[in-house]
Order: sequence, then structure tokens, then C-alpha cells
Amino acid sequence: APAVKASLRRASVLAVPSGFLREVFSAHGVQAEILPNVVDLQRFRPDDAVAPAAAPHLLVARNLEPLYDNATAIRAFAEVHRHRPDARLTVAGTGPEAAALQALARDLGVAQAVHFAGRVERDGMAALYRRSSLSLNPSLADNMPNSVLESLASGVPVVSTRVGGVPYLVQDGVTALLVPPRDAAAMRDAVLRLLDDAPLHERLRRNGLAEVQRYT
Repeated sequence: APAVKASLRRASVLAVPSGFLREVFSAHGVQAEILPNVVDLQRFRPDDAVAPAAAPHLLVARNLEPLYDNATAIRAFAEVHRHRPDARLTVAGTGPEAAALQALARDLGVAQAVHFAGRVERDGMAALYRRSSLSLNPSLADNMPNSVLESLASGVPVVSTRVGGVPYLVQDGVTALLVPPRDAAAMRDAVLRLLDDAPLHERLRRNGLAEVQRYT
């Protein structure tokens, strides 16, 4: 609206956390500066002293709300589980879709392999990342998700939807694997690719740790 634009132009600086939002405002003739989100590397860090678990452990760290589309992650995991029956999934978050998502896991036959952890405090989350093989971000819209930063800082490769600010944060095939939103098959394929290709997993892990140094 014109009144909003006028108000924004009176500001000395409009600060946004991502290139995605800067482009959104730029399309409306409003310039913005990027002040990105940061991650605490003292808390979120890899644990190289612990050998990786033989059984794949996938993690989703988004609240249980429609915007974050945890259902697609669970559907993708159910397909992964058919190929890797030892795989397990932890969903860390709370929200109004909890009961429906638990029912979905039961309907897909993977309830015993899916753990709904609820809300996990920050130190607990840091430990959970370190116990994970890879992280899933299934959101339908996003800006600069802290969960992706925390995964990279923890040495956990990311499979994310290619939405909003995510492609400004990670590069497909270099620091993460990106898939279309609401595409469980594409997410499944990306997960299996990472689980089956140890050099790719290590390359994403190493590149992610280097990239996240920009966000301290």
C-alpha cells in the first residue's frame, strides 16, 4: 500500500534476514539491507569423537503446522523405510497437526520408527542434531530457517524444499540437496541418494560446515 511504502522510505535502514526478502521489497521499489540470522557454533557443532550410527537417523526440526508440511517428510520417510527398514525419524516440534501426523505415521505403517519428540530445548536440540544422519526441511514457504543453519553447523547434511530464502542459504548439490515442495518421491530419492553415497554425504557435510562460518 502507498502508506506503507511512504513509511518505509522514512526509515534510515530496512533490515531483512535474507536475499529472498530483499528481492521481495525491491520488487516494490523499496531497498533493504541483509542482516542474516546467526548460529551459535559453541552450541551447534559436530561431534567428531562419536562414530556415526549404522542405522540412518533422520530429523525434522519444524513445528507441526501446515506451513511446514511435516506430512510430506513422513510420507518420504515411509518410502525410505521400505528400502532401509533400520531407518528412524525424529520429529522435533509442537503444533496443531500433532495428532494428524501421528495418525499418518500409523496409517503408513511406520509408527514404531517415528518418534515425536515435542518441543526440545536448545541444548537438547544440539545433541539431537549430532545424533542425526541428515535433516529434512519440508516447508512450503521459508525465509532463512534456523533449523537449516543449525543442521549445517552440526555437520548434518540437509534435504530441503526449494522455497523462499532456502536457495539463498544453500546451494543444491554443494551444501544441501533441494527438492520441490509437496514432493515426497523427490524427497525420498534425495534421502536415499545421501544414504547410499558416502562421498556425497561427506562432501555436503564438509561444505556445510565451511558455509555456516558466514553466519556467526
